[in-house]
Amino acid sequence: MQKRFFLSAIALGLLAAHAGSALAQDKFKIGLILPMTGPFASTGKQIEAAARLYMAQNGDTVGGKKVELIVKDDTSAPDVTKRIAQELVVNDKVNVLAGFGLTPLALATAPLATQSKTPMVVMAAATSSITQASPYVVRTSFTLPQAAVAMADWAPNNGIKKVVTLVSDYGPGIDAEKFFKDRMLFNGGQVLDTLRVPMRNPDFAPFLQKVRDLKPDALFVFVPSGAGAALMKQFAERGMDKVGIKLIGTGDITDDDILNSMGDVANGVVTSHHYSASHNSPLNKKFVAAFEKANAGLRPNFMAVGGYDGMRVIYEAAKTTKGGNGEALLNAMKGQLFESPRGSMFIDAQTRDVVHNIYIRKVEKVGGQLYNQEFSTIADVKDPGKTK
Repeated sequence: MQKRFFLSAIALGLLAAHAGSALAQDKFKIGLILPMTGPFASTGKQIEAAARLYMAQNGDTVGGKKVELIVKDDTSAPDVTKRIAQELVVNDKVNVLAGFGLTPLALATAPLATQSKTPMVVMAAATSSITQASPYVVRTSFTLPQAAVAMADWAPNNGIKKVVTLVSDYGPGIDAEKFFKDRMLFNGGQVLDTLRVPMRNPDFAPFLQKVRDLKPDALFVFVPSGAGAALMKQFAERGMDKVGIKLIGTGDITDDDILNSMGDVANGVVTSHHYSASHNSPLNKKFVAAFEKANAGLRPNFMAVGGYDGMRVIYEAAKTTKGGNGEALLNAMKGQLFESPRGSMFIDAQTRDVVHNIYIRKVEKVGGQLYNQEFSTIADVKDPGKTK
């Protein structure tokens, strides 16, 4: 016990010393921790590609220091994420920790960010509470309540009164279920049942059969990016659309990265989200073209835009602080307001969370390819989880 306490004290001492040591180096180091292998590897691939694109477009020097991007694969295992983060802080003396493909990975690292006073830029994970886990967390992705509430406002006004919810059983899914249900009931709708599916290796079949038996107007779904294809396939196999059950959800289920591979079953699916590769702005068209050119035709998804905007927030803060770190760097990230490929966005100075537009979109075929076509905009959406 004494030995363990002694070692912990040493680790804490090293973390505390980090705040001063990063200033002394000639490099500005970004530790990018992502799932590069395993079931969520597409998330890591998209974010890394976007980060490298931003550096290619904006140079590898910022605040008078050479930028070093250190990419590490955490295999989407929280204990691995935490270990890698500690190594990056203590050994590599990074100025910023970034990435975090899933909520459990971000939450595992948050205490370390606090102890070492290292800004932690969350580019993917979307549970509302993440920014409350450490005062050093800044988020450039989105929150599930932002998307879920928007869909619960749209549905009752468009002939959808009775709904079943189906979500992955972890933080973002529970957020999506709660905020969609509460808002749907507030708007006079009915939620016939709330179903939760295991996050890893899910079998949607028995849940979809239950939905079919309940005969709702629509099934509201949240699953992590990448799992939407399996859900769509099983939805079609059970003929859910043939019996009049619509599929709605947050934009994760029609992820741009895999949308074309889903086939015609995705056609007509309505979702709410903060980004589509078909977002109609000059900046986004330029971003998509550059991303596809740099990545053998790969279409950027919402993970990519979270990574791209995250790098922008880091670069601008580094310019302001001349390659600084700790509290000064964190403060320079707060309140940033800028035009993103997703539209206008800013980092709320109080919550350190992203504020941006949420779009209602429908999957449509354009030029022989499937796209999430935006048809309605809710401007400047703050996280509903933090407005109370």
